[in-house]
Amino acid sequence: MTTPTRPSTAAELIADFVSTGGGLTDRADLARFLREHRLTTEGAIPITLADLDEAIALRDGIRAVLEQRSEPDHEAIARGQKVLDGLRVTVRLQPSRDTPVPLAPAVVDEVRRGLARIAGAWASVLATGEWRRMRV
Repeated sequence: MTTPTRPSTAAELIADFVSTGGGLTDRADLARFLREHRLTTEGAIPITLADLDEAIALRDGIRAVLEQRSEPDHEAIARGQKVLDGLRVTVRLQPSRDTPVPLAPAVVDEVRRGLARIAGAWASVLATGEWRRMRV
C-alpha cells in the first residue's frame, strides 16, 4: 500500500491555473485569479488584452504538457513556451515562506510578475517530476 502524498504548493498553483478553463475569459477573471492566489499585490491591476492572451497561452501550453496525450498539442506548447521565454525570473538563494519556489519574478509589471510566479511554480513541478503525477 502506498501512502498518498499531498501535492506541493507549486503543484496546487499549477493545477488551479490549468483548471481555470472557461473561468479565464476576460481581464477581470485573470485579475481575480492573480489576487486569489496572491500572485500580485492588492489594488488595481491594469490588465491588457495582450496580458490575457499570454495568460491563456501559458495555461493552454501547460495543460497540453500535463494531458500527456499520445499526440500533444504542439501549437499550444509552442505558444506557452513563447510566453515563458518572455518572462524574467531570478533564482533566490534562500526561498522564503512567501516565495517557497526558488525562482522569483524579476519584473515590475503586476501581471507579468504573476505569470512569472506561475512559471516558477511550473519549473519547480518539472524539477521534482511532480508534473508526471498531475492530472488535468
